[in-house]
Amino acid sequence: MTTNPDLFREIEIFRQQHPAVTAVDVLLPDLCGVFRGKRVPIDELSKVWKEGIAFPGCTFAVDITGDTVEETGMSVDKGVPDRICRPVTGSLTPVPWAAKPLGQIMLSMRDGDGSPFPYAPRALVENLVAEMSRRGLTPMVAIELEFYLFDRDRAADAPPSPPVSKRSGLPQNRTQVYGLTELEDFEEVLDEITAAAHAQGIPAGTAIAEYGPGQYEITLSHRPDALRAADDAVLFKRAVRGVAHKHGYEASFMAKPYTDQASSGMHIHMSVLDKDGRNIFADEAPEGSEALRHAIGGMAETMPACMALAAPGANSWRRFQTGSYAPTVIAWGVNNRTAPLRIPAGGPDSRRVEYRIAGADANPYLVLAGMLTGLLHGLDGKIDPGPALVGNAYEADAPRLPDEWGKALDLFQGSAVLRHWLGEAFVDTYAITKRAERAKFNQRVTPLEWEWYLRG
Repeated sequence: MTTNPDLFREIEIFRQQHPAVTAVDVLLPDLCGVFRGKRVPIDELSKVWKEGIAFPGCTFAVDITGDTVEETGMSVDKGVPDRICRPVTGSLTPVPWAAKPLGQIMLSMRDGDGSPFPYAPRALVENLVAEMSRRGLTPMVAIELEFYLFDRDRAADAPPSPPVSKRSGLPQNRTQVYGLTELEDFEEVLDEITAAAHAQGIPAGTAIAEYGPGQYEITLSHRPDALRAADDAVLFKRAVRGVAHKHGYEASFMAKPYTDQASSGMHIHMSVLDKDGRNIFADEAPEGSEALRHAIGGMAETMPACMALAAPGANSWRRFQTGSYAPTVIAWGVNNRTAPLRIPAGGPDSRRVEYRIAGADANPYLVLAGMLTGLLHGLDGKIDPGPALVGNAYEADAPRLPDEWGKALDLFQGSAVLRHWLGEAFVDTYAITKRAERAKFNQRVTPLEWEWYLRG
């Protein structure tokens, strides 16, 4: 039980600033990054702060369809026990796009002794950041997210279609990367997304038009707090969907919504600060410091297994096509977007690594946990990544990344490094859950099968 007066003060300040709010959504991001939650009257929020709020632990054995995977042993076998969730300090914010005044707050599930619940993706990042802190290191993280806007007026089983601009009255059916007209056509929506993010303390930055029709990217600014950066990313997804819906559109972070258009990725930028606030990756050389090389070596070595986290569903694997800017080989390079590990151009103090394997559909906590695991593995083992790749990685003679969901899950579950840093229980539970999801997907008959095989 907590009696920290600062927590109760947070409620008082919120109520003073937002007197019309009568209810607050309490949000618990699950294994897939989907929010589970409850709507609590604001008068009961102090009780949540004081006593916590209960959710079943098997929330973290739920697949993308919302079904609990009983094979994990976390549900009926244990009597579906509850765990206590605690509010995340500093996360109480308004919900600007809601139809009526509403607040929201993040939750963190805790174990019986108050420590992070070992099956929770957020807990993995919390534990890894704590390990780095014990070493006097602080990961500085920024996350880029790509997403599509779609026309919302479609049948439930119809494919998505590009949004119609209220400014021009025309569907956005062109592909103009960095196009200003594409930004202007949906300026009202994009501006409100940024404003909503800022109202919630999410450091949303520049919006750009991406390669697909109705596709955009918004970068979240660097934070010297990796856990908060991951919180920002999952909350930003909620904001994008909410604002888009308010304007009559559908927003999606699906990895590959169109067969013949660009996929949506999630790229994570990371540098590491020492106890004096200096970037340990900084160096005059474009390749960065020896520490950066070791970090890249560890990330490269763990990357095949981490593909199970970066590509969490059946559609995720449709991203990985030659020339698509989604990586297919294990390589690193300087200012080279065809490599999965990229050192962006910039001055010596800005040296960082960009981790490019994840789709926008991935759970930010899990991708970041995989990246941090690779970082620690590389620093501890002083792993040499070999020479930087120059030129087109798709044509390079380099080891291939796994190209199939089941293969990636096998590598993930068999990785001694991931089992050490993420925990045996989490690794096995995640693998079992995703294998069950994969089997369920493979049982479905698709329209393409009717088209190809019905009359064969």
